[in-house]
Amino acid sequence: MEKMKREKRVLSEAAELFDLPADLVAGLPHVEVMGSSYFYMERHRGILSYSGEEIDINGEGMIVRVYGKGLELVSMTGDALRIQGTIARVEWVS
Repeated sequence: MEKMKREKRVLSEAAELFDLPADLVAGLPHVEVMGSSYFYMERHRGILSYSGEEIDINGEGMIVRVYGKGLELVSMTGDALRIQGTIARVEWVS
């Protein structure tokens, strides 16, 4: 536990020193929502559940849940994914 806290502190300090985005250095997921039609996420850990109304995505220490209608996984690589449809809301679940 102490090691993880120290690593996070070092990463945060490095991000500040080199003027880098803290989420990038810490390996946290990066999420973009464009209007109510497109969802994009980098640094995911895979899909946990999938339907046209709800998609659960494994993030780093959290689940990102996308709700909507006609949701479709348009593309997915080992690092990024795109969802299209009518997005009603996005939740972060611990």
